Amino acid sequence: MHCLGAEYLVFIMGYSVVAGAAGRLLFGYDSFGNMCGKKNSPVEGAPLSGQDMTLKKHVFFMNSCNLEVKGTQLNRMALCVSNCPEEQLDSLEEVQFFANTSGSFLCVYSLNSFNYTHSPKADSLCPRLPVPPSKSFPLFNRCVPQTPECYSLFASVLINDVDTLHRILSGIMSGRDTILGLCILALALSLAMMFTFRFITTLLVHIFISLVILGLLFVCGVLWWLYYDYTNDLSIELDTERENMKCVLGFAIVSTGITAVLLVLIFVLRKRIKLTVELFQITNKAISSAPFLLFQPLWTFAILIFFWVLWVAVLLSLGTAGAAQVMEGGQVEYKPLSGIRYMWSYHLIGLIWTSEFILACQQMTIAGAVVTCYFNRSKNDPPDHPILSSLSILFFYHQGTVVKGSFLISVVRIPRIIVMYMQNALKEQHGALSRYLFRCCYCCFWCLDKYLLHLNQNAYTTTAINGTDFCTSAKDAFKILSKNSSHFTSINCFGDFIIFLGKVLVVCFTVFGGLMAFNYNRAFQVWAVPLLLVAFFAYLVAHSFLSVFETVLDALFLCFAVDLETNDGSSEKPYFMDQEFLSFVKRSNKLNNARAQQDKHSLRNEEGTELQAIVR
Repeated sequence: MHCLGAEYLVFIMGYSVVAGAAGRLLFGYDSFGNMCGKKNSPVEGAPLSGQDMTLKKHVFFMNSCNLEVKGTQLNRMALCVSNCPEEQLDSLEEVQFFANTSGSFLCVYSLNSFNYTHSPKADSLCPRLPVPPSKSFPLFNRCVPQTPECYSLFASVLINDVDTLHRILSGIMSGRDTILGLCILALALSLAMMFTFRFITTLLVHIFISLVILGLLFVCGVLWWLYYDYTNDLSIELDTERENMKCVLGFAIVSTGITAVLLVLIFVLRKRIKLTVELFQITNKAISSAPFLLFQPLWTFAILIFFWVLWVAVLLSLGTAGAAQVMEGGQVEYKPLSGIRYMWSYHLIGLIWTSEFILACQQMTIAGAVVTCYFNRSKNDPPDHPILSSLSILFFYHQGTVVKGSFLISVVRIPRIIVMYMQNALKEQHGALSRYLFRCCYCCFWCLDKYLLHLNQNAYTTTAINGTDFCTSAKDAFKILSKNSSHFTSINCFGDFIIFLGKVLVVCFTVFGGLMAFNYNRAFQVWAVPLLLVAFFAYLVAHSFLSVFETVLDALFLCFAVDLETNDGSSEKPYFMDQEFLSFVKRSNKLNNARAQQDKHSLRNEEGTELQAIVR
């Protein structure tokens, strides 16, 4: 199955290279079939095609701030020019002067520059005024408008969707420096959190939980204060300000709900902090045997970025695979070839499956390294190069396991995406019942996805221990964890909860910085989507770095369960776990048993009180 899928993906890549026009994508082309920066061959029926554009390397989009929509398509005109206009041109005289001084002609090729100010057809053959300032986009040589409003319209032209992305791209463009700074802040906070978990102590946990509580309350307070400030600002007249006010209200309600739930959980689980510190110290001891595990997110992230760039390049190449057709006015359009849409669909499936495969390889590598260090009799002499050993075993013996696991996640995730797309596309055409059913389906797929992720992780660890296939490993892991869940489920869940709080802390401080930064220019941009983008990136980065601790933690407890199943602690069958781990498990079990007995005793007293006879 995997070989067939990989062969078809390779076929799509090869087809996109052969049938696609990578030159049109990289160098750009005008509306008459000429590739910029190249000497072109004529297209039959297009009189302005076949020109020598060697010196005209930039693509200039006419009317980038004044779009015309015909039907469902955007009517655009593109020319090959020598230079992009870096200053605004307010009249045809200035356009003519720019052409004479720079040799860059911004009107259609058939109109001579001397006739820019005299020809009656100049209004239709020249760009609409004023011409915004623009600069050449690196690598792709497109003249990109520099004003935020024109930039959003220009980007909308490229993707044929004016209505949905106009203001979103305007906000992203105007706040791009702020977004970049906040992403760097999220990266720094994630590294700080990883350092905190690496050298964690009881005091650090108390400080950390206090910061989480303060961060949650502070972000909620700032959001409600901003909403109050918006509602009492009588000068609100712009659509952007009204949209920002609605988004602030939505953010405030959601963050208040999340804060309330997390505060309740922190209060309920507060007495397990000491055991959690010991748990992380044991986890860090396992990481000390293979310290390069902390660098796993970096190379995984680098591989994912490389694959995503390659995927986008293939997608765009598929988009340029088409036959030239001459349209009205001598313009040339490239119509997609038959079967391209099916390739796009399979290419999307390949994106999800391959991304999950790369992430599964990281989980398998970490699990293999932890298993190698755990099942080592000589704790004072750790194995050499456990990560390299785990990688070699993965690629030589267990690629099928990670392929099946990643395919299982993809099978669930693709219908979830389809349901979400259908819900958004049909939300205005269906009633409340249909929307409710869509949400229920989406929720069911989400729960199944989370369960399968946990099952896959345990299956990978069992595969690293026993060397069995995916299905057998998943079944064995489920049986072992079901038998021994009473030993460590609660403390393991609280450990995962503390790691999740670390991610929340990173997101809270990043979002707070975004609120303060975006609020200064709230009248000029819709910053709801940029803020969501920053929050998503902050959570993604924090999850990438802190997931190492989650994977090591889950692998350790599964190794412990297997150790209990196969050994009894006698001299003939000694445990592989060290005494520190064993004493920690015993203390956690005693604590759980004591609380269970206490609850049972209080329940008996209450029952006895109710059944006692009244003596007068």
